[in-house]
Amino acid sequence: MLKTNEYFEGKVKSIALKNAQGVSTIGVMDIGEYEFSTSSKEYMTVISGVLIVKLPESQNWKHYKDGDTFIVEAGQKFGVKVEEQTAYICKYE
Repeated sequence: MLKTNEYFEGKVKSIALKNAQGVSTIGVMDIGEYEFSTSSKEYMTVISGVLIVKLPESQNWKHYKDGDTFIVEAGQKFGVKVEEQTAYICKYE
């Protein structure tokens, strides 16, 4: 069964799935600024739009657009700024 998740008063929504490739979520983010925590290693790929991300080991914000992927290790926090509604897929390891 698919599991839906909602965060930040509904501004971030995702649907979790599990298949032969493992566990993933496909989601959308509304305009805003968010901080996420990881419980496992995450591979986030932008599907549509742009995410501006501050990774745990960085002092700088970096833009990720369609097709770009960034990785966050387990047990970390990272910041995300969204200037236009954006879709992503997150694969967990």
